[in-house]
Amino acid sequence: MNQQFYLDLAAQGLRMPIGTDLLLHEQPDPADILLNGDRLGKTVESAARRYRTPLAFPLMDLRLEKADLLAAIGISESESDSFHFEQVPTADQMAAVREGNWPFSRRIAANQQAVSYVAEHTDLVPVGMLIGPFSLMTKLLADPISPVAMAAAGGTAAEDEDVCKVERCLQMAEAVVRRSAKAQIQAGAKALIVCEPAANIVYISPRQLRAGSDVFERFVLGPNRQLRALLREHGVDLIFHDCGELLTEMVQQFARELEPSMLSLGASRELWKDAVVVPKPVVLFGNLPTKSFYSDAVMPIDEVRRRTIELKRRMEECGHPHILGSECDVLHVSEAAETIRAKVEVMLTAV
Repeated sequence: MNQQFYLDLAAQGLRMPIGTDLLLHEQPDPADILLNGDRLGKTVESAARRYRTPLAFPLMDLRLEKADLLAAIGISESESDSFHFEQVPTADQMAAVREGNWPFSRRIAANQQAVSYVAEHTDLVPVGMLIGPFSLMTKLLADPISPVAMAAAGGTAAEDEDVCKVERCLQMAEAVVRRSAKAQIQAGAKALIVCEPAANIVYISPRQLRAGSDVFERFVLGPNRQLRALLREHGVDLIFHDCGELLTEMVQQFARELEPSMLSLGASRELWKDAVVVPKPVVLFGNLPTKSFYSDAVMPIDEVRRRTIELKRRMEECGHPHILGSECDVLHVSEAAETIRAKVEVMLTAV
């Protein structure tokens, strides 16, 4: 692919949600599909066809790489959601993760096979999915905020056990994310969406950044820059996603330092204002408040229509390349399934 492909999609007025989860739950056996790569690939294809987009987005499940990392050190998948490192990861644990030679879980293997299915059997662009290194690190610790703040204040791994723990967890996260990226590239991915929702002002103090801390560079931009280099080496496009609460400076650095083909931001951002700090070759994606589509009280359908029309108008006025879409993945909610689908349809058609 090349950047002109994404610019052309924006110029054509493409609208799309990240909506594979909605299609998955239209099936009678979604749990079985998650373990069957070809059926999952067909579901990804069906979502792209439903929403009339050439980009075949997979499910956005950001739990998988944590379970994969913990499998390397003998933690079972059933324990992975609740597990956190209480002690500094050992040298043996670090080495086991760096070696990267343990088998992928059935879920991850099915995701990889789904990418292969799209690459081999469709004319769509197969897109892979990754959690970002920083966001994965935050899932490995019960309290990642305090040690990140200590590191930002100048604490070092040699001086402080908690800083050592967070730095080692980040190193392991980088290794596992690279392992996942390589496997999806080998499966045929032509683009990867890297999701860094934790790289936000909850985990990284704006006050410390404005005082001159380099923690955002060391903990977020640096690891993602290395990941960006890997993708470039293989000719794979970067779609960078962060739906967290951000500073404008963070948005600017994501765009200028990582140079993604598309930058996907949450509904808290006003994209027409972010367009001022994002270079025009970077296509902005989003950012309608799809997380609240399940609720008519919070997000009535008329408000979806109003916001859709406003966002489209404002982005046309500012002249920045933009693909109108969801702020994140649109998740199935069983008791609100029809409501969500109706609002997605409004998002796609309102003028």
